[in-house]
Amino acid sequence: MKIAVGLSGGVDSSVAAFLLKQQGHDVIALFMQNWHDTTGTLFGDCPWKDDRAIAEMVAKKLDIPFHFVDLSEEYGKRVVDYMFGEYKMGRTPNPDVLCNREIKFEAFLNHALALGADFVATGHYCRKESFTNPDGKEMFRLLEGADPNKDQSYFLCQLSQHQLSKALFPIGHLLKPQVRDIAAKAKLPSANKKDSQGICFVGKIDLPVFLQQKLEPKEGPVVEIFRDFYDNNELFRLQEDPGGFSDSDLESLSKPYDYSVSSGKVIGKHNGAHYYTIGQRKGLNIGGHATPIFVLATDTINNIIYVGEGQDHPGLYRKALFMNTDEIHWIRPDLALAPGQKRGVRARIRYRQPLQEAELVRREDGYYLLFEQAQRGITPGQFAAWYSDEELIGSGVIH
Repeated sequence: MKIAVGLSGGVDSSVAAFLLKQQGHDVIALFMQNWHDTTGTLFGDCPWKDDRAIAEMVAKKLDIPFHFVDLSEEYGKRVVDYMFGEYKMGRTPNPDVLCNREIKFEAFLNHALALGADFVATGHYCRKESFTNPDGKEMFRLLEGADPNKDQSYFLCQLSQHQLSKALFPIGHLLKPQVRDIAAKAKLPSANKKDSQGICFVGKIDLPVFLQQKLEPKEGPVVEIFRDFYDNNELFRLQEDPGGFSDSDLESLSKPYDYSVSSGKVIGKHNGAHYYTIGQRKGLNIGGHATPIFVLATDTINNIIYVGEGQDHPGLYRKALFMNTDEIHWIRPDLALAPGQKRGVRARIRYRQPLQEAELVRREDGYYLLFEQAQRGITPGQFAAWYSDEELIGSGVIH
């Protein structure tokens, strides 16, 4: 088989290419550049030049052809514009999920297929299996990676059956130390390279500076919400009710607390509510508290940030979330729920979060995830992903 490896210059994709070459496949390296602008990057430069140099050295070491493709126009339209749009609406996007759906397994995949590749391989820590359904059609399962500390299936929660059919994950069965060991023994130039951080293909950024390219600063109040706000709050009572919930409680449980300036005390100023996200601690620059303060909610219409003191502040926790039907994606469309149906699942609302026991409920107005334990920092715009055992079967955008 002819396989195009998305060679990023990192150790994971390098070992993926090495293993495929060892298995006797016709392997080509394909490096993509997706970002040029250095505005807001913490190191004053995009990392792609260094990454490309290392990727070329790896390809030379493995004696495989090296190709370069500039997908920055597609990345700008499909990922960066999406980021700005979400922040402007007061939602917190996940560009890495979009990058995989729109770039790596769409624009990049199409380029690889045009080069004659049968499959695209990446260095993701996840696994794929296939089976034949009752109609005789081959279906694909996306499974967690074998390394519980590196499982990256969440980032692929928006892939389709077609995209999975063309995808290979050669290191998904390995632990990270094993990957490092393989790279060292093979003397790959990327063996000791640190893992990348920050936004996919952009790197670590100063978010307000980055967003100021399109979202202007606008001064507004920071309002602290104290714990006595919840004393007679019906939603808080419902969240804490040990007697359990009925289906009629779902809508209330999924809604965030309703704050106003009169709900607390103005303790400072910020330079734009759209620069902040729920659960954020850094960047507030407000002192006078015994423990750190966290963002509880943002109001981009009125340009207000609501904060609370302490990691266990009740405003940070919620039992349920809601997702619009048109923002639901089933990796396994054969497992989709009809209105009125529900299913026990394991779910997460962010990368690296341990999977949580939950119930997925389909209603006429959309989907609800009801968790056994209250979840910290449920954030509109992020993706909730749900699993059946070790298989990721669907995801949706948190409303």
